[in-house]
Amino acid sequence: MKQIIKPPFFEIGVKNFVYGDAVLEMAMAADEAACRYDIDVLFIAPYTEIRRVAKNTTRLVILAPYMDILRPGRGMADVLPEAIQDAGARGVVINHCERPMSLPAIRQTIERANELDLLSFACADTIAEARAIAQLHPDIINPEPSDLIGTGSTSEIDYVQQSIHAVKTIYPDILVEQAAGITTGSQVYNLIYAGAEGVGAASGIFLAEDPIAMMREMVSSVRRAYNDLQIVQ
Repeated sequence: MKQIIKPPFFEIGVKNFVYGDAVLEMAMAADEAACRYDIDVLFIAPYTEIRRVAKNTTRLVILAPYMDILRPGRGMADVLPEAIQDAGARGVVINHCERPMSLPAIRQTIERANELDLLSFACADTIAEARAIAQLHPDIINPEPSDLIGTGSTSEIDYVQQSIHAVKTIYPDILVEQAAGITTGSQVYNLIYAGAEGVGAASGIFLAEDPIAMMREMVSSVRRAYNDLQIVQ
């Protein structure tokens, strides 16, 4: 059965900032934060660490950074969907700017993920691309402008609200995350308060002076913003 993600959620992109035991250390700390603040934390783990992270955490929703659409058999060096699922991944990232894909490939990958009840977490560079990808009905869309990634500057509130509207008018059940350039808990708070259902960070966590402390600050900010928003509404 496919994992159900409930807002608010937080996403951690490991990329290649750390490896080995450092990935597990962050994963276990993130798992504790997910339980403490009662939110789903999506953890994009390197392929080599998916199984170990899955065996040592209980609340994390582990995503693979990419997969191919082949089936068991030949395909040296391709990433088999069944293999990432067997290792413990509950979903897959699609069309990240560091691994861009054509629209037909995005469609095929979403379809393949659905076959295995894997979550499809699709990235988009623009609102127009987010609108196009929404037609393919992934579970989550992250409309992050690639020129903001790693800069410390986040999307303007107008962009956040417009991107959410663009997706929701096509399929209201698609969750919309905001990411790119996030380096502080206050930025996380502002994005959730502006209507984002989830927020994600990578370099903002792993390049911080204390990555685990920064992750905890961001996760707690998700919960605090969401709670404050419920009071206002």
